Amino acid sequence: VRAYFWTPAFAALIIVLLFWTSYRQIVRVFKWLTLVLFAYVIAAFLAHPDWAAVLRYTFLPHLEWNSRYLSVLVGILGTTISPYLFFWQAAQEVEEEADMGRTRLAQRKGATMEELRAARRDVVIGMFFSNIVMYFIILTTAATLHAQGKTDISSATDAAAALQPLLGRFAELLFAVGIIGAGLLAIPVLTGSTGYTVSEAFGWRHGLDENVTRAKGFYGIIIASTVAGMLFNYLGLDPIKALVYSAVINGVTSPPLLFLIVMLSNRRTVMGEYTNRPWSNIFGWAAVLAMTAATIAYFVTFFV
Repeated sequence: VRAYFWTPAFAALIIVLLFWTSYRQIVRVFKWLTLVLFAYVIAAFLAHPDWAAVLRYTFLPHLEWNSRYLSVLVGILGTTISPYLFFWQAAQEVEEEADMGRTRLAQRKGATMEELRAARRDVVIGMFFSNIVMYFIILTTAATLHAQGKTDISSATDAAAALQPLLGRFAELLFAVGIIGAGLLAIPVLTGSTGYTVSEAFGWRHGLDENVTRAKGFYGIIIASTVAGMLFNYLGLDPIKALVYSAVINGVTSPPLLFLIVMLSNRRTVMGEYTNRPWSNIFGWAAVLAMTAATIAYFVTFFV
């Protein structure tokens, strides 16, 4: 009964947040919500893992050649560099400029070196902390659920219930808070990315500071995506498996897009004087090669 009530309630809250608050207010809410994710870091320390083993396998990871292992590897890469991030990041840069009063395209052309450095810092810091949180989520899971042989988790409720006898009520509460915070962060980003992508493809008005009546298509896509996500809860699907499958799909589809982005970033006809520097190319091509190799290896396991 609680799930049937809270799922639509949270969906409605997200829609209200995106529709009737300004972009500046939305950013403020998201900024504070990110702190909730550090609940996973606290939970990892409460699990009291073998820190010597943690350090050893962090730098010398255990590798396996099978589809299950490689699907998780592709999924982790897919959640780190996801296709929707390419659209969301670009759209948010435009939103930031519009929020500063640069509402016309001509006002947003070009960027100063300081603006580019600020954008680089923003991305580096964001990716660093997002990967730290992911690391501690994996660590907590390994030190608790996996260590006790609990590998068949089909919902967040199952995971929280399994954690309680291992870490206590407080850790279970931390996990629940982390899940809720992650959902409230991720759903607007995912639905918003879909709204931006579809709206740009069809030339519709779009933007979180746009009035609902002026950007009906944009907000309509956000509503449809949010409602579709909500309805999945009533179809009896395994949400954990659905998350893994979607992560794998992200990991498979990201390399071609990333390849095009790195290529375009090196074209002077597109970037002018702001083409990639050597280190950007090294890391960019390394990411393309790593994700492509993981994807190819994953598909090869089905035939070998």
